[in-house]
Amino acid sequence: MDIARGWRHLFADEGDVRRVLDAAAMARLGERVRASEARHSGEIRLCIEAGLPWPWLQRPVRERALAVFAELGVWDTEANNGVLIYLLLADHAIEVVADRGVMRHAPAGHWETVVATMREAFRAGRFEDGLAQAIDAVDTLLVRHFPLAEGERNPNELPDAPHVR
Repeated sequence: MDIARGWRHLFADEGDVRRVLDAAAMARLGERVRASEARHSGEIRLCIEAGLPWPWLQRPVRERALAVFAELGVWDTEANNGVLIYLLLADHAIEVVADRGVMRHAPAGHWETVVATMREAFRAGRFEDGLAQAIDAVDTLLVRHFPLAEGERNPNELPDAPHVR
């Protein structure tokens, strides 16, 4: 393991998350998820993790994102149409994990494009913009393939506020 990486994760905490996304930004992101979910039956979850717990440092970030996907219950939606947008600050790593119902409809390269757009915004220090663009990209896919019928409401199976670790 890279010693510098280990130190980054050891000293990372929620304060690091709050420095890039203050309370107002978190509220706006949660509201964006809520507004999106009023248009489709899918569920969007944001997770921003400052650093990995020690046992996870030897494992790929994708594995951590999959574990968070399960832990937060994103896989457990009625229509299998949940999507996790995962950001690991200490490594500047981004993962998008979509349940099987959504994956059937995602065109090749879709998630890579979403991640590339986020990465570009993050490099410029625009974390809220990058996450908002990702929510919008997921929203577009979910509205197209999981629209709500006239008068139907999304049961909102998961919290809309970003999850901070």
